[in-house]
Amino acid sequence: QVQLAESGGGSVQAGGSLRLSCAASGNTDSTYFMGWFRQAPGKEREGVAATYTAGGLTSYADSVKGRFTISQDNAKNTLYLQMNSLSPEDTAMYYCAAGRISYASIRFATRGLLPGTYNAWGQGTQVTVSS
Repeated sequence: QVQLAESGGGSVQAGGSLRLSCAASGNTDSTYFMGWFRQAPGKEREGVAATYTAGGLTSYADSVKGRFTISQDNAKNTLYLQMNSLSPEDTAMYYCAAGRISYASIRFATRGLLPGTYNAWGQGTQVTVSS
């Protein structure tokens, strides 16, 4: 059973930066997909960034490419999301997620940013960006 706990959210002005952390417990070895998702009020949950360590793969939503970076510290069993050049459109609840599927390397490109790929979720951390 994987358990996830996010931290690092907060309020920041446009153009600022935040780093989110996700502490994982349980079996989250390199065969897991690890991802960051966000959900704004009235909108569907969307994939922001994902990583598949065993395949050396990462994926980003077009809206955050060049601004957000996903990384892992395996020794600390922690996933990070460095968010730079934040804009009000980035305001949302951010969730960490973990999942594992067969043929992962092949399917990561199409499934890595889809919420349905993941079966373990944190409770979320709020990010608010003011203009």
